[in-house]
Amino acid sequence: MLAFLGGLGPWEIVLIVVIALLVFGAKKLPELGRSVGKGIKEFKKGINDIENDIEYADENKNDPYKEINQKLKNEEEQNRKNSQKEA
Repeated sequence: MLAFLGGLGPWEIVLIVVIALLVFGAKKLPELGRSVGKGIKEFKKGINDIENDIEYADENKNDPYKEINQKLKNEEEQNRKNSQKEA
């Protein structure tokens, strides 16, 4: 979870928490944590939406006219069936 902190040891983390307590105060830290958590959650959601859009575009990249071609095939089959019935 804290892999981005890299070479920070436990004493450095404690020092950061103490400084945060002094700067923001004990009452503001939970509110600040919630705000940061919501921001991270929204960011991840946005990233996932973009990844899904890219995957969808890649899937349809090979044949952008897939739906149109399928409709044409269906119409051709219907025409063929109708012409066989008439004969």
